[in-house]
Parts: sequence; C-alpha cells; structure tokens
Amino acid sequence: MKQRQIFITAFDKKRLDELIAVAREFGEHARNDLHDLSEELARAKVVEPKKVPPSVVTMNSKVILQNLDTSEELTYCLVFPDEADIDSGAISILAPVGTAILGYGEGDVIEWAVPSGKTRIRIEKILYQPEASGDFHR
Repeated sequence: MKQRQIFITAFDKKRLDELIAVAREFGEHARNDLHDLSEELARAKVVEPKKVPPSVVTMNSKVILQNLDTSEELTYCLVFPDEADIDSGAISILAPVGTAILGYGEGDVIEWAVPSGKTRIRIEKILYQPEASGDFHR
C-alpha cells in the first residue's frame, strides 16, 4: 500500500521529538514503537497549528476508526503515553494504532503492523481535533 502524505503540527512534532529523545536518553534505543514513531515524524509535513486541516488526526484528537478486517468500530482519543487509558478510549501515540493514525485524515485507509500481524483501518470520522476547536497548545 502506497504511503500518503501525513501532516503534523509543529507543536506536536516538538513534543513527540522530546518524548523520543528522553526515552533514548534512558536507554530505550531498541524499542520498535519509538523507531516507528520516529519514521512517521521524519516523513510528515510540518504545519503550523492554525493551518492544519480540520480533517487530520493530531494529538488529542478523538476519532472513530473502522477495522476493515473485522468490521469493528472503535473510538479513540490519541494521547501521550502518560495519559493513556485504553478502558476510557485514550490510546497512546506509542501504541501501533496510535502511531498509525497520526497525521492521516478522514477516509484514509492505513495498513499497519500490530502484535497479531497486519491490520487495515479506516479513519471514519474525527469527532474532535484541538486545532479545529481553537486549542493550539493542548
């Protein structure tokens, strides 16, 4: 599956780069989740928060996802690891699905490696995006 252009706000990129740097400083060099996130950040187009399209998943966005392999519909809020609580729908950016959806938009289909193999998900709807709501520093 061909990779599409993804977008990330300058604010989110700075915070995620810091997250990766701190983890590596504490000896977490071989973690696949950090490597995957780092690769996604490297290929993302960085935009100012006020210019990110409202249909793009940014940090703290709440989204409805459709698992195309199982037809299961999931609602998640994409958060930093310290805020993750899967029982309340808060999924970490370091979770495979969290890394997969960052920067993609409504209608995009993403194929991503998860612990059980590969999965295909579609971003059905963005219920909340901080930047679209005028919250540029969340």
